[in-house]
Amino acid sequence: MSYLKLKDISHYYFNEKHCTHALDHISLSIEEGSFTSLLGPSGCGKTTLLSIIAQLLQPTEGDLLLAGQPLIEQKNLIGYMLQQDYLFPWKTIIDNVCIGPKIRGELNEANLNKAKSLLAKVGLDHVASKYPEQLSGGMRQRAALARTLMTDPTILLLDEPFSALDFQTKLDLEVFMIEMLTTYQKTSILVTHDIGEAIAMSDHIYLMKTNPGAIHLHIKVPDQVRKLSPIEARKHPLYHELFDQIWKEMHTLDNQTK
Repeated sequence: MSYLKLKDISHYYFNEKHCTHALDHISLSIEEGSFTSLLGPSGCGKTTLLSIIAQLLQPTEGDLLLAGQPLIEQKNLIGYMLQQDYLFPWKTIIDNVCIGPKIRGELNEANLNKAKSLLAKVGLDHVASKYPEQLSGGMRQRAALARTLMTDPTILLLDEPFSALDFQTKLDLEVFMIEMLTTYQKTSILVTHDIGEAIAMSDHIYLMKTNPGAIHLHIKVPDQVRKLSPIEARKHPLYHELFDQIWKEMHTLDNQTK
């Protein structure tokens, strides 16, 4: 059943001299609790689409519905993780995790205990009193995830959160992220350039094309791959078949834009 529904979304960027057609009539349905990836070349509008879902941008045309109701009327439902962790360097890790409740004036003992529990779940309770510069990149991203989960978002948006990490740390965090999102039953949308990451983490992949950004292909990841961990998924023969299929499609799209 469709949980998050995008209906005929188009978007234009305007300035004094130019009009850029960023997104063109995008419609898609996302199931509750599912993991969806938006995959495509630079400039295809992936991040613009994510910003529209996050309500940071209002689309020029189209509607967004969550559980049948306009998304714009529903508050505190979106969590957003970026490539950079954006932890405040002068605050301890526990203080960074508590930043949402503090901004809302809701930092009480219950929320402090919730933050401590989340840090324990992401394996960082032993560094709660340390500062971001004292942590590795992977640990900082886990702290950023705990901070995001503090607001109990219904939908988690991920804009290339692993791209700045080394490959081993990236794989470890993929596994960790899937485990955490499964535990908390979050509906998740990932923006990525990485074909392998999209296949290994997703239930559904939407391949986008450029000029203007639009959905080129919808791919349902086979159950045999989807039910495996991101590391084990990469070893399955169907993973490699799907990788080759998507790579060929992306190569074709790249040639069309040259």
